[in-house]
Amino acid sequence: MNLQPVSTNERIKAIDLMRGFSLLGILLINMLAFHSPLSYIDPYKWFNGSVNEGIYLVIDIFIQASFYPLFAMLFGYGLAMQYMRAEAVGRPFMPLAVKRLMVLLLFGIIHAFLIWYGDILITYAIMGFLLLGLIRLPSRWLMSLGAVIYAVPHLLMLAILFIAAAADPNTYVGYMEIENSIQSYQSGSFAEIFSQRLADWTYSNNMIGFVFLAFTILPFLMFGAAAAKWQLIERTQEKRKLWLFLAIIPLLMGLALKSTPFLFDKNYAFVYLQDLFGGPLVAVGYAAMIALMAQKRSLQKLFSPIAKVGRMSITTYITQSILATFIFYSYGLGLYGKVDLLTGTLIAFGIFVVQLIFAELWLEKFSRGPLEMLWRKWTYGNNFEKTNNSKR
Repeated sequence: MNLQPVSTNERIKAIDLMRGFSLLGILLINMLAFHSPLSYIDPYKWFNGSVNEGIYLVIDIFIQASFYPLFAMLFGYGLAMQYMRAEAVGRPFMPLAVKRLMVLLLFGIIHAFLIWYGDILITYAIMGFLLLGLIRLPSRWLMSLGAVIYAVPHLLMLAILFIAAAADPNTYVGYMEIENSIQSYQSGSFAEIFSQRLADWTYSNNMIGFVFLAFTILPFLMFGAAAAKWQLIERTQEKRKLWLFLAIIPLLMGLALKSTPFLFDKNYAFVYLQDLFGGPLVAVGYAAMIALMAQKRSLQKLFSPIAKVGRMSITTYITQSILATFIFYSYGLGLYGKVDLLTGTLIAFGIFVVQLIFAELWLEKFSRGPLEMLWRKWTYGNNFEKTNNSKR
C-alpha cells in the first residue's frame, strides 16, 4: 500500500477547529508586530491611553503566548498521526516525513526573508526533525521527557530573571532600533525593508534565541505527539472527565499566572512567568474547551467556517502575513507605526473575516488549501492523486 494524504472524510473536526481558533489568536498577537516595532518596545508603555491599555490587557492575558503552544502541539499531534498511519500500513515513515519537513522549511524561508520576519515555520521544521528522532518513544516517555526539557531550563531562567529584574527592570533595546524599524517599513524601499526584515529576524533568531526556542517548541511537539499516541482528541467523549478537568484547572491556573504583571510588576521576569508558564496552561484549557465543543453537532455547524480556515492552516498563516504587510509596509498602504492598538486589532479581525470567506469559497471546489495542495504534491510525488485535490 502507498501512503496518501488524509482524505476529507478522515479528518478530525476538533483538530481543524483548534487550528482555526489558533490562527485567529496568532493573527491578533502578530498584528502588534505587523504595525509596531514590537521586538524593541515595552508594550506596557508603548500602547498608552485607556482604550489601548484595556485592549492590551485582554490580549496579554487571553491571547499572548496562548495560541502558538496549541498550534505547536497540534503540529506534533499531526506528525505522530502520520507516523502511526505509516506503521499501520507497513510503510517507511522517515523518508516521507523528512521530505515533508523540508518543504515546510522552504515555505518558512520564503516567508521569513521575503514576507515577514516573525516566521515560525522554520522553527517548526527544525524542531520537527528533532521530534523524528524521538517519535518512536512511548507516550509516557514523550510526555515526561518533554516536561523535563521544558521545565528545567525555563525555571532556571525564571530565577535568574527575577534576580536580574531586581537590579535592572528595563531590558528593551532603545529608540534607534525603533526609529529604524518605523523608517524602513513605513517608507523604505524594498531593499531597505529586506535589510530591516533580516535584522529583525536575526535579532529574534540568534544562537541564544534558537536554544530558547528548542527548549520551548520541541516539548510542545512532544506533548502533541504523546497525546496523538493516546488518541486523546479522537477519544474526547470517552475521556470526557479528563477533558473537563483540563478545561477548568489548567485554564484557571494559566490565567492567574498571566495576570501577574498586572497584579504585581510589569518587569520582564513577570512577563517571562506569564508567557512561558501561564501561556501553555491557558493553551491546554482552550484545547479542552474546543475538543468538548466539537462533540456538539450544533457547535460544529456554528464554527464550521473557523474549522475550514484550520483545514488550510499554512495558506491561512502565510496569507495573514501577506495581507498585513501590504497594509502596513511602504510597498502597500504604508501604515506602519501610524495605527493604534484598537485599529490594528480591528484590522486583524477584518483580515480573518476575509480568510473565512476565502476558505469557504475555496473549499467548495477543492479539499485543501493552495499551499497545502503544493505541500502534499511535493511530499507524496507520484503517490499524490489529482482526485485528492478536487471534490468528487
